[in-house]
Amino acid sequence: MEVRSAGTSTTAGLDASDGALRAAERHGLSLQGHSSTPLSREAVAWADLILTMAPSHLIRVREMGGDGKSAVLGAYAGGSDDATGPAVPDPYGGDDELYEATFLTLETLVSAVLERLAGEAEE
Repeated sequence: MEVRSAGTSTTAGLDASDGALRAAERHGLSLQGHSSTPLSREAVAWADLILTMAPSHLIRVREMGGDGKSAVLGAYAGGSDDATGPAVPDPYGGDDELYEATFLTLETLVSAVLERLAGEAEE
């Protein structure tokens, strides 16, 4: 499995925000050397599955050809392929508590996605 990250509204090459760096460090991870990547049609074509943090991101992914292989992360983690799942709040510009809450939310949702994918692989 290969995982990539891309943003629907970013500029290429931006460093991770200070809040994201600190949240990652608190959990033993490093975002040093990470830089932003805008979502591209090539990335959408490459992916087998695209999960978004919010329904508005999903709209953009589907406009770029991702219909049929994309879902909102919260919905997919809960067993649905629906576009109406709960959004993960974007902590950008928020305080460390918001970054921490977002980290923990993403950690929980990604774990659920991995369990779902493992179950589907066994079928």
